[in-house]
Amino acid sequence: MDQPYRVTAVEVAKYLPKIKGAESRVEKLLSVLIAEHRLKYASQAERRSWDASLPMLAKVLVDAGLGEIDMLIEYPMPESSRRADAVLAGVDPRSGADRYVVVELKQWSQADLGWNSDQIVWSINTRGDQLHPIDQVRGYCRYLQQYVAQLHDKPESVSGIAYLHNATRESVSGLLEREPDRLGRLFTGDQNKDLADYFRERLSPDSGAADRLLDSKVLRRKTFLDFTEDELRSATEYSLLDNQKLAYEAVLNRIDRSRRGNHKSVVVVTGGPGSGKSMVAISALAELERKGYDVAYATGSTAVTTTMRTLSQKRGKELNALFTYYARFAEREQNSIDVLICDEAHRIRRTSTDRWTKRKLRTNRPQIDELMAAARVPVFLLDENQVVRPDEVGTVDLIRDHAARMGFPVFHIRLDGQYRCGGSVAYDEWVLNLLGLRAGSYPTPWKGTDFSVRVVSSPQEMESLLKDRIADGGSARMTAGYCWTWSAPRADGSLVDDVEIGDWARPWNMVNDGDPNVAPPASLWAADHRGFGQIGCVYTAQGFEYDWGGVILGPDVEVQNERIVVRREGNKDRALVGTRAKPVFDEEIDMLIRNTYRVLLTRAMRGVVIYAVDPAVRELLEQLVPSVDSVRDPGPRTETLMA
Repeated sequence: MDQPYRVTAVEVAKYLPKIKGAESRVEKLLSVLIAEHRLKYASQAERRSWDASLPMLAKVLVDAGLGEIDMLIEYPMPESSRRADAVLAGVDPRSGADRYVVVELKQWSQADLGWNSDQIVWSINTRGDQLHPIDQVRGYCRYLQQYVAQLHDKPESVSGIAYLHNATRESVSGLLEREPDRLGRLFTGDQNKDLADYFRERLSPDSGAADRLLDSKVLRRKTFLDFTEDELRSATEYSLLDNQKLAYEAVLNRIDRSRRGNHKSVVVVTGGPGSGKSMVAISALAELERKGYDVAYATGSTAVTTTMRTLSQKRGKELNALFTYYARFAEREQNSIDVLICDEAHRIRRTSTDRWTKRKLRTNRPQIDELMAAARVPVFLLDENQVVRPDEVGTVDLIRDHAARMGFPVFHIRLDGQYRCGGSVAYDEWVLNLLGLRAGSYPTPWKGTDFSVRVVSSPQEMESLLKDRIADGGSARMTAGYCWTWSAPRADGSLVDDVEIGDWARPWNMVNDGDPNVAPPASLWAADHRGFGQIGCVYTAQGFEYDWGGVILGPDVEVQNERIVVRREGNKDRALVGTRAKPVFDEEIDMLIRNTYRVLLTRAMRGVVIYAVDPAVRELLEQLVPSVDSVRDPGPRTETLMA
């Protein structure tokens, strides 16, 4: 786990804004020091907040006689891009036991509750919906209790506060109605004396407390499939963080309001790979089902839906029936269910009609209309950069435009965290630049240390490295662009080694109606450990995650002018061929293939191994990615401890 910036309160207090006429005692801004140590690429907004808020917190600590307390600034949530503003580390003044206070800092001067909810806040400073600061810091506390061994074994050692130093009790009076507890309390700028008393009661300086926290083992974070199985069995203590929690609360708030006032509304949740969209979806589904709402979870993916049904079937047919496909809502009556959760909504198609639809049931009705009409609260979770087929049309604009025509309000929550790829926002940016998915972008060198990226010179080397990771206790899969013909199984059920690269060859994953004794069906390839023996494609990998990913960039990409470009003729996916009546133009093919590789490159949680068939692409990657000796290997993770 990356380390926070460690400093004492008395040192931070030196950076208080200068009083007129006073001499400055520091050579650099606090934000410059933090950025040099911890976050070189922090935004200007983040840097301004460090300079404005951290010294105010430090002054309260100094005034409380706690100037030597360790402040762990920008403390990272394990395997995540999210960070607590500060964790104060010390010991209990009475017992000497380790004590830690997680602090969320806000520069808000005025805020109030919104949506008739006690957990959703509207601030005049941000002019947007926010999670209540008490719930935000509670989420951090619970998350750290789950995944940091030092805190998992001693959950009582953690407390949390939100400090709104620019606000007064009067200017945020609505927020103070939220019931406080050990994991979440709120203090304003006119409560500094109360806050100082709070710190004195809980903390006494002891540098060993910070050492023990920073040296603590990090427990293995549950995979999405592990979480889903647990959540469907019973309510878990898994902590949704920040806007994940806001999105979850938005869904529950909207259905409650719909039932009370017959107000239909639409919730849209967007975020990149690993931002936690599906975690929000499953959490909301499980909670609504427990509360007795009529709810369904739908996708356009056979692999995702089949896997969800496999995990839920242990709970019986009733729960299993919650998981279905978009096309099943073509004939549903309007508002026939309370909540329809549409995960992977970028896979919404133009219509539900396909070649298997009976002629008398064929219709040109847009699939978005069917989905939006079916529920009192339709919920759409999507990432527009994961559209990989010509008939997939799910976008925020499509949803907004259709809702506007129907007169339904839309509530849009953006997830900006990263909980896959080692929690590395830098890696996600690197992939976007590599694939040219940002206007005017060029591939950039990989300089990250929070996710393992390796480029290999052969598929044999890729497979060997991944086998070593499996031997260490991790999970791994190999994927490729759809650049080789996909053969049907032989008469004896065995698979054909279609993916041939030199003298190395492996089969594509099993089709769904193949012999399950030979290999897992396509829909379970990502979840079944036997899937490592085959090469997965975007249709079997999308929506899933595993510890280590091997990705083969096929002959459908090459290099021109130091950029990766698409070579259409190198792709063999029949879905991208088009017909005379419905042609797929080069511009669309270009976007779909780039999106495909973004999906494949962002499935892994711990590290990715990349091989490119085209020598020029391979050479470009070798120039961008450091040699294997300079890449940090996270190594085996500690196994999950169950509370």
